[in-house]
Amino acid sequence: MIRDLFEMRMNDGSRHFVDMPEAVFFDEFADHVEELDGAEITEFIADGVLEMWLEFDFRGHQFSVGNQLGDYWFFVRDPECPEEILFEVIDHFRTLLER
Repeated sequence: MIRDLFEMRMNDGSRHFVDMPEAVFFDEFADHVEELDGAEITEFIADGVLEMWLEFDFRGHQFSVGNQLGDYWFFVRDPECPEEILFEVIDHFRTLLER
């Protein structure tokens, strides 16, 4: 169970807040975003084989997820996004990725 969030600030000012195992292919990952109540996918780029980048809005915040080194890396544009929102996102994806 994830209890500690990353506090990694990116060059663009966003916050890398968690990594989760890349346990499913990215089309299933994208479908799961749509099951998060209130989430809206704003961009989805995939090469169809290895790489994916997905952006979505949730509770007034912009999130992005990319797959790297066997994990999905989660970012939030506003580094001051409340932790309860970050944990909502984590809890939603935990059901898919931590099998």
